[in-house]
This record gives sequence, structure tokens and C-alpha cells, in this order.
Amino acid sequence: MGLPLQQVARIGAYVMKKHWSGEKRYPLVLMLEPLLRCNLACAGCGKIDYPDEILNQRLSYEQCMAAIDECGAPAVSIAGGEPLLHRDMPKIVKGYIERKKFVILCTNALLMTKKIDQYEPDPFFTWSIHLDGDQAMHDKSVCQDGVYQKAVEAIQLAKSKGFRVQINCTVFDGADPERLASFFDEMEEAGLDGITISPGYAYERAPDQEHFLNRAKTKQFFRDVLKRGKGGKAWSFTNSPLFMDFLAGNQTYECSPWSMPLRTVFGWQKPCYLIGEGYVKSFKELMEDTEWEDYGVGKYEKCADCMVHCGFEGTATTDAVKNPLKMLGLAMKGIKTEGAMAPEIDLSNQRRANYVFSEQVDKKVTEIRIANPRASNKVVAAE
Repeated sequence: MGLPLQQVARIGAYVMKKHWSGEKRYPLVLMLEPLLRCNLACAGCGKIDYPDEILNQRLSYEQCMAAIDECGAPAVSIAGGEPLLHRDMPKIVKGYIERKKFVILCTNALLMTKKIDQYEPDPFFTWSIHLDGDQAMHDKSVCQDGVYQKAVEAIQLAKSKGFRVQINCTVFDGADPERLASFFDEMEEAGLDGITISPGYAYERAPDQEHFLNRAKTKQFFRDVLKRGKGGKAWSFTNSPLFMDFLAGNQTYECSPWSMPLRTVFGWQKPCYLIGEGYVKSFKELMEDTEWEDYGVGKYEKCADCMVHCGFEGTATTDAVKNPLKMLGLAMKGIKTEGAMAPEIDLSNQRRANYVFSEQVDKKVTEIRIANPRASNKVVAAE
């Protein structure tokens, strides 16, 4: 298991309370993007293709605290962009920890050596460092040589200072199962605290649209990886076992997009972390005004190939609460990597994709220019 027992227990108690109360839709993890600017330009990323007016925006400390207070999730994953570019990030992390929220700070690690002394080890705090495989795999993924080595050095530094450190690994088409399994072995030997893994998602404006896995390829790929690691038992994944079982094609799940709601500089993103088709000002509006039944695999074309953790971890967690024997079976036997796969969801009735990204960007830029015309082209300092 890649999660500490304290975190498992607190989140488990939270889920059970929601389950017993009959609440069907609730957040597990707040996904926070306090800025969208980054110091990398990865080909598979759809998060940085914005005009400078938007890239210069930052959520304030007060807005970040209000987001967790609104939604009440037990954990927050801080991403971006690159969150270490935000000058108030140490204060934001401390504010969440004071609220007894588990904080996962996602970073490409390029600034960690410079910034790490602004943070303190804490049971509620984890560094999550982006690594998409071994050196050749990762540097190709982020479109810059030398990034892998800096990330490995940052992991070693953080561990030497007593921090909890995990990696987040995104898989794209063309990845080699044998190499990825060997990479996981190396990470385990290095004393890493956990691995979060997920297939990539074809963001509407990602520069490279050719290397995202479809669902059939995703399932076979994860079977090929997991069979090299005793059905996944050889590695400390932070993902839930049932989500990993889903990736290997053994579960037929619909997504729970509300389980990991996104608060970004635009507002609360509808319907989920991956698809931006409108924004609202409050978490209450997000939950009550989103037409949830319009989204998901088999319902909407943009969702057809999605198997990403931010949509399906919530489903897997709910399934674990309802069917604890499934979890016991996985713990004993590992994940099945041979034989028939679970039935797939029918895509024949899904509605066509509605491409509204540019419309949302134009709307936000107009709002910024009206609010502060002099600052529309001013670059905001990172530190």
C-alpha cells in the first residue's frame, strides 16, 4: 500500500460517513490549480495553452482556503501549471495542514532544491514529483533533456530531509511495459513512498494529440505492466486497488467526476478536472447546476477513452465500501492479468463533443481586461 495508515483511516471514515448518510455525490480530493503558468511545455499537456493574461493569474491564499472550506474534502492535490512558481505556496500548504487536510503538492521538481527549505515535513504533507518513466521516457514526455535527473535529485534531497515523497506517472501510447515495470522497481529500491499512475487524457488543446491511449490499449498495457509486478503487489501504488483493477480491464466503472472537483483561476470547472465546459463561482453551484448525467463514458464523445484516476478513483472507492470482499481478494491474489475482461460500456449513443475551450478563454481574457486594463500584459513575478 502506498498511502499511510492515518490517511487511509481518515479518508475511509469520511467515505463511510457519507455512505451511511445516503449522500451520493461528495468530493474526495480537491484538485487545486492556483496558477496555470509552468516552466515546462510538455507536448501532452492541455493546461498551459493560454494567453499571458490568464497565465499571469493567481489564486490568493484566501481563495485557496475558501475552496477547501467550501467543498470539505479531506485531501487536496495542488497542481497547475507549476505550483512552486506561486509565491504564497508555502503559506497555502501550511494553511491546509492547519485544517488537518492531507496535502499533495505536485511539481516537476525543477524548483525544489531552491524552495524546499520553505516547507517542513508533516504527516499531512506529501511531495508528488512528476516522472513519466525512466530518463529517456520522462525527458521525451516533458520535451526537455535533463529534467529526469533533476527530479531524481529532488527526490533524494526531500527524503534526506524527512519528507514523504511519491511520484505521479502519466502513461502515453508507445510506452513499453517492460521498461515501465523496471522503472517502478528502481523507484521502490530508492525508498519512494508511493506511485500514482494514470493513463493520459487527450486534452482539447494538447499540442500532441497522437499519443493518448484508447481504452482497449490502456487495459492491455496495464495488464502487461502488472503481470511483471505480481499483479501490482510488488509496487506501492497510491491508487486504490480497485482502480488498478479497473485499469487492467477487470471492472466496468462509470466515472464520478464530482469526487475530485477542480478549483482553478477560472472558478470551479464544469464538469471535471479534465473537461472545461463552463465555470461557476461556488462549489455549491458546481454540485447543483452541473448536468452530471450528460457526461461520462457512453454519454459524451470527449469521455470515450478516459480512464483517468480523477474520474474513476471515486467510483472505485465507493465500490470498495459497498463490496469489501473485492478488496480482500485483490490483497490476497493481486490483480488479474489474464483471461476475459469485464464488459465495456456501449458508445453508440454518446452525444457529439462540444468544443468550447476557446470560448471560455476569450470570456476570461475579456473579464481580466475589463477589471484591470493596465495589467493585461504585465508578467506576474513568480517569487
